[in-house]
Amino acid sequence: MAEIEAFRGWRYGLDAVGSLSDVVAPPYDVIDPALQESLYARHPANVIRLILNRSEPGDESELARYERAAGFLESWKSDGVLERDPVPSLYVYHQEFTWEDVTYVRRGFLGRIRLEEFGTGTVFPHEQTMPGPKADRLALWEHGRTCLSPVFSLYPANSDDVQGPLESACSGQPAREVVDELGVIHRLWAVEDPDAISAACGALVDVPVFIADGHHRYETALNYKKAHPDVDSAGYTMMMMVAMDDPGLAILPTHRLITGVNGLDVSRLTSLLSEHFDVSEMGVGREAARAAWSQIETVGGQGGQADQAVLALCTVSDRQWLLARLKDPAVMQQLAPDHSDAWCGLGVSRLHSLLVDAILEPAFPESEVGCRYVHRMDEVDAAVEGGDDGDVSLAVLVAPATLDHVRDIASQLETMPPKSTYFYPKLLSGLVFYSLNDDA
Repeated sequence: MAEIEAFRGWRYGLDAVGSLSDVVAPPYDVIDPALQESLYARHPANVIRLILNRSEPGDESELARYERAAGFLESWKSDGVLERDPVPSLYVYHQEFTWEDVTYVRRGFLGRIRLEEFGTGTVFPHEQTMPGPKADRLALWEHGRTCLSPVFSLYPANSDDVQGPLESACSGQPAREVVDELGVIHRLWAVEDPDAISAACGALVDVPVFIADGHHRYETALNYKKAHPDVDSAGYTMMMMVAMDDPGLAILPTHRLITGVNGLDVSRLTSLLSEHFDVSEMGVGREAARAAWSQIETVGGQGGQADQAVLALCTVSDRQWLLARLKDPAVMQQLAPDHSDAWCGLGVSRLHSLLVDAILEPAFPESEVGCRYVHRMDEVDAAVEGGDDGDVSLAVLVAPATLDHVRDIASQLETMPPKSTYFYPKLLSGLVFYSLNDDA
């Protein structure tokens, strides 16, 4: 049973910080060193000092930056930079964004959710996690005892039943509003109305929750809970809840830039693919890339079904694009017999299990075949045309997973390959914090 509750969040005091735009930041895992430095310079109370504190000269250990983050957090609380809301609230959160010249608004709310081990309740992951990020986040939690960034999750229920009462409760109230580096408009309202809170939380009691983004954060919360079994608030984490029928939901593709296949040209690639794929040439350069992608993506845009059986590939050495359609889907059951049909039918599963593991790695036994991940076609163009650092030899366009894939695969307690989904836009850090102290 999903237990969603209101909580007394900590938020920036606007009188103390001025513009909210100066103190928020994207999630820690999409911040590169240049953006980190920019955020440091933007405001002395920017949340970057909490979520991704930088190393400083004189640090005697790796723990120093976590200790420094905890120090900032406590001083900001005592100095009034952060203020605690007076009553438990749910936080309605809207994100207005434009993609391919169409404007969307994604609606959801932030609350705290009682933690459940995967496989024991109604919270389901869909992507694999890595130990490094979880160790990093746990160190931050142990020092600051605060959930600084929400997990982003989806629920298969009517948004009118869940989100509707909250929208009515905040209608006419001014929102806290911020525009991020990508032009996304973020709006936040605190809903204190107990009837609206009860209606929203009650509608989710028997509804499964699928983690869309923030798997490392959720598992970190579980690990923190295990380490602090007597702390009641440690049994929860902050979560953004969005209905699967929300018209603002967008899953973007995550394309692959393949390394470790040096010297691969179109002739050899065609030969390698021929056993399992029907291959056709699409031409050279950017126009060919767009034509190939049009064969994969859905006509009709957001919310549709892209062709999971087709990959578009380009050898960097000659900039030649190929379209490769899987001949016999049954090969995936042979390569991944322990996985479901839904998992085997996923484009990224076919890319990794068949193309990378079964085709490229045996063809390049002396190399370590790896992947980088990009979302935009201009990033693919840059790699193909020499704008990358030169070690990318193959670009691969792959269909994005759909909401149906997330639900069907997660419900069977399977996890997709890394970077199977990219829910756009990302949630901001710094809008509201959830304290893990015992008195929270």
